Amino acid sequence: MTQLDQIIDDFAFLDEWEDRYRYVIELGKALPDLPEEKRTAQNKVQGCASQVWLVSHVEDGSADPVMTFEGDSDAHIVRGLVAIVLATYSGKRASEIAATDAIETFDKIGLVEHLSSQRANGLRSMVKRIREEARIKAAA
Repeated sequence: MTQLDQIIDDFAFLDEWEDRYRYVIELGKALPDLPEEKRTAQNKVQGCASQVWLVSHVEDGSADPVMTFEGDSDAHIVRGLVAIVLATYSGKRASEIAATDAIETFDKIGLVEHLSSQRANGLRSMVKRIREEARIKAAA
């Protein structure tokens, strides 16, 4: 999976939005496929126009566990957005995830303003779900 800093640098390098969209699609293509058995109603993100699935994992049993995530979508651009969200959150402690708003990252690279309102709402739903799961794990 591509690291967030690399994604931000790559966005800064690309001048045209058509190139940036292609890059988002490439990020989605590089995302590992989510196995069919994980494409369940429980893992489906509500509020997305496309189908999006997110699966969280706790890497240790500490009070503030490291969390990793898997995700997928049936839409190319949305799958790329999933890849950026996962790069933002996966491998971090639950408290850090709960305190980090990935929408700020998307604003920083100028992506939110170039998304349709449906995609932007879906993105917010993904971020909200991950942060809520992290809050629960950090509070446990």
